[in-house]
Amino acid sequence: MKQQIDAIVLACCADQNELSANKIDLSLGLDAPLYGAKGVLDSLGLVSLLVALEQAVEDELDVIITLADARAASQQNSPFRSVGSLSAYALQRVEEERGSNG
Repeated sequence: MKQQIDAIVLACCADQNELSANKIDLSLGLDAPLYGAKGVLDSLGLVSLLVALEQAVEDELDVIITLADARAASQQNSPFRSVGSLSAYALQRVEEERGSNG
């Protein structure tokens, strides 16, 4: 499941790069910074990426998740700081949803 989520996140980042002047450096893979001090996305770019990712997860995995919520905002280390941290957070949310609906 982790590899599948990683692939979905990377695909959404590539799509985001098509729409934005500020490109996510996908040559860094999961270490690519997204948001925050080293990130390339502004708040609108981040929201756009999160919405696309939520939709892609629903389309590909048939699981509805919400990534931008109070829980994400309250974490000590933002789940949005890098591609890898976003992927790990998305995986966590998918597993929680599957567990609560299984």
